[in-house]
Amino acid sequence: MSRSQEMSSAPRALGRAHLSHLPQRPPVNLSFQDLSYTVNNGKISKIILRSISGEFKSGQLTAILGPSGAGKSTLLNILAGYRVAGASGQIFINGESRDLKQFRKLSRYIMQEDLLQPFITVQEAMTIAADLKLGSAITKEKKAVVVDEIVQLLRLTKAKNTATERLSGGERKRLSVALEMLNNPPVIFLDEPTTGLDDVASSTCLSLLKRVARGGRTVVCSLHTPSARLFAELDHVFVVAGGRCAYHGSAAGVVPFLADLNLPCPTTYNPADFIIEVSSGEYGPHADRMVAAVENGRNQHWRHYTTDEFAVEDLELEQLNSGGVENHSYKHGSTACQQFLVLLRRMLLQTVRNTNYLWLRVGLHVFLGFIVATLFYRMGYDASKTIFNFGFCYACIIAMLYIPMMPVLLAFPKEVQLIKREYFNRWYGLKPYYAALVVSRTPATIFFSLIYLVITYPLTNQPMELSRVLMFTTICIMVALISESMGTVISSMLSVVNSVFLGPAMSVPLMLLAVYGIGTGDEVPPLLWRVARAGSFLRYGIEGLVAAVYGAPRDDLTCPDHVDYCEYKNVRYFVKLMGMAGVSFWADFGVLLLMLCTMNLTGYYLLRQRLSPNYAFRAIKVIGSFIKTKMSGTYH
Repeated sequence: MSRSQEMSSAPRALGRAHLSHLPQRPPVNLSFQDLSYTVNNGKISKIILRSISGEFKSGQLTAILGPSGAGKSTLLNILAGYRVAGASGQIFINGESRDLKQFRKLSRYIMQEDLLQPFITVQEAMTIAADLKLGSAITKEKKAVVVDEIVQLLRLTKAKNTATERLSGGERKRLSVALEMLNNPPVIFLDEPTTGLDDVASSTCLSLLKRVARGGRTVVCSLHTPSARLFAELDHVFVVAGGRCAYHGSAAGVVPFLADLNLPCPTTYNPADFIIEVSSGEYGPHADRMVAAVENGRNQHWRHYTTDEFAVEDLELEQLNSGGVENHSYKHGSTACQQFLVLLRRMLLQTVRNTNYLWLRVGLHVFLGFIVATLFYRMGYDASKTIFNFGFCYACIIAMLYIPMMPVLLAFPKEVQLIKREYFNRWYGLKPYYAALVVSRTPATIFFSLIYLVITYPLTNQPMELSRVLMFTTICIMVALISESMGTVISSMLSVVNSVFLGPAMSVPLMLLAVYGIGTGDEVPPLLWRVARAGSFLRYGIEGLVAAVYGAPRDDLTCPDHVDYCEYKNVRYFVKLMGMAGVSFWADFGVLLLMLCTMNLTGYYLLRQRLSPNYAFRAIKVIGSFIKTKMSGTYH
């Protein structure tokens, strides 16, 4: 065996040995013909890809190269199925037309930004991912073996007990790859895997990807400007220039290809830089000649292998992975219930370990609790300050509105980006995730609400009857849970900046409607305002607190000796004046419970539309974009 064969076969054998417990997958060769993509921005259309063709084979590390704006990431997104609207052409899997739903089950897409779940170690992240992806298909012991094999394969052993937020750039990239390899996907897409890495770390990353490819996988990545060292690691190169294919063939064939076109690459020049510069027109209008030479990707330019290494690889892969895609199952390894439990465990673990945030919330609730308790100190039984005590109830509602909602508005938009990656790569279903999200948040919200109430309720001298304490606490907690869910609804569709603006802005009318009609007694407000008030969950919250504090049966309040007359000494009279004579605690509680369920269902629906919009939702977005374009055109 020649030296080159030994070097190429060693990593292939090692790659297979390191994944001994994972199921074998058939080779998946990806090809495409006349692929085009157009972006419409109002009346302006921009063509990104122009009838491009190509083929990416199993067992090879393929890189899509090209200058900025050439269409590298767009091509990768379309091939991965991440972006399909606006694309035309044909994509084939092993010569057959691609079934996108089936293809998403056997492919994984690792995006440019290494988004990793925080506050868990590498080992924990791998174990959780294994539980989600493999489920009960294999035993816990075998899962541990699989995790150890992949950790060793991607050289993460030293970082096993390191938290993900403390990893270096290279370690984060390798962990992103490791997480997607757990169920041995046949096709792996990576967008700019060397971004932010130095040359040594980038070379290590590509070497490992090449090693992964030799295990029988189709590995396709986009690269911006690889160094000569990185370029030498590549098996196959696909150069995009102006949305067309300027080269399609082996990395070693780039220099001979350019020489055939009378474009000799200087001896000391990086072939990757040279072909990108030539294709971008830096040395003249040669791009058309390059596109014509490879027929826009239909024709491949290969160097001649004296060792026939690719022939050896293809034979070994065929022997290793005999069988078609249709003969293999790509069903999810875990059930919805298992996913819920694993995700709940992960979320609770992250919550407990985020100590700075927890202490901040404790401090905020304690601080706010003492501020409110000081402002309304011992007013509960004071008949001369009944109206101020009503203000205490309103202050509690406002506190339960803002404190739970604001952290969600700040944090959840980033969480959505993590969900996008995990959901697109089929880690779990959205229903188990959202259920785990709601359940994991609830204990913390209840706990922090109780901290506030333990301080304010007794210091403001509210009635200490057990039933009234429970009613007051229940209403405050319900308002807090609804506010938190409202934050999820808002931030599931918007960025951090827009969420933080819209959340408080939407709260203002809710707060105004909550006290609309106060002081008018039995006077019935107009129908429009009654309907609007019925839509404010804060209204039911304030009614519930009034029912808890002043609901029958309750004796008259105490009028201080230094006060001659207390108008609101009679509780029943005060409640009637507030326009709440007919309120019922259980009716308010029932409506709040219904609103909580509705808010959570709305949040789930909007998050699902964010991840995989249906036709109606896409139509709304198109109409909104059209109106926005028309309005901007009018102003200009």
